[in-house]
Amino acid sequence: MSTKISIRMDDITPDMDWTKFMRFKELCDQYQLRPLIGVVPDNQDPNLQIGEPDKAFWDYVAQLEKEGWCIAQHGVTHIYATKRMGCFPLNRLSEFAGTGYERQYKTLERGKKILSAHGIHTDLFMAPAHSYDRDTLKALKKLGFSRLTDGFGSRPYTRRGMTFYPISYRQGSVLKNDRGSGYTTFVVHTNTMGDRDFERYEQIFADCRDRLVSYSELLRLVPQKRGVLGSLREYAMALMKFALVSIKNRMHGGAA
Repeated sequence: MSTKISIRMDDITPDMDWTKFMRFKELCDQYQLRPLIGVVPDNQDPNLQIGEPDKAFWDYVAQLEKEGWCIAQHGVTHIYATKRMGCFPLNRLSEFAGTGYERQYKTLERGKKILSAHGIHTDLFMAPAHSYDRDTLKALKKLGFSRLTDGFGSRPYTRRGMTFYPISYRQGSVLKNDRGSGYTTFVVHTNTMGDRDFERYEQIFADCRDRLVSYSELLRLVPQKRGVLGSLREYAMALMKFALVSIKNRMHGGAA
């Protein structure tokens, strides 16, 4: 049995790069793959403002949901407020971590109301930069969210009253090891993809067609209980990945 692969697409906004989004969607449609998309309720991040906002955006998101795509609330404004790493230290940036419970609750509530006003109702949350803290989880639960797309592992797990759906620690390892088991999710940012990135995913989908699953399949899995040791191991893995990526970026003259 091989590890099953699902897809999550981040940074879905009315003003995203629609050409790249549609190119990746066509690839998903070719393999009858229905990803999870992270919709930013009120995008204020200039890095995500690629083109003119599509006035039919919300109707289109609703249509994708009817087609079997899953929807997550991806933060609220996608503006980073702190450099706190939070509970899952993949980045030293956060829209939420370190800002306090009351502020987070009000912000997340506003985001949820925006989605609801457009007919989008979801209990799935996707944190910008993968960064959240215990106050984030507390606020999310209070607002009716019960699932979060993040973490490391081979199956969904529960912790602090939430169900987590793990992402891939290293895509290359998943692709090389076709004798693994369980599930993982590849994180895709179409706004920043180039031709080589698209060609890579075309090859991945062709080579792994029997391993591809729609995100809804993950949501039907019975989650496992994760204890303190598992949580500590995950934290250490995330911190190690942050360190490795930081070193790689510095070697190539980029910012961590």
